[in-house]
Amino acid sequence: MSDPRPPAWFCSMACQTFFWERTRRSFAMVDLTEEEISAMRFAMQMVAEAMEEIGWSTRLIDLSERQVLTLIEVAVGGFQDAMRDIAAEGKHLTREVPF
Repeated sequence: MSDPRPPAWFCSMACQTFFWERTRRSFAMVDLTEEEISAMRFAMQMVAEAMEEIGWSTRLIDLSERQVLTLIEVAVGGFQDAMRDIAAEGKHLTREVPF
């Protein structure tokens, strides 16, 4: 996998710090790939199943710590599982593993 930006050389630490600060403030998130969007949809379905058990009328603030951790675990696990399946089935659009 290649670096997102080419390497840069700076004349001084002051120039490097200026560039780093400017980049840090303006660094935008990369658009999601089709694979990631698909995996997020799968994760959303998994979270919906967990919410069925909790109850849709339950406010987020009323969830127990265990319930919140379960939702996070289900969301992250669902996303990872979907990405793994996409990679295993060779459905990803790039030659790299999609995560």
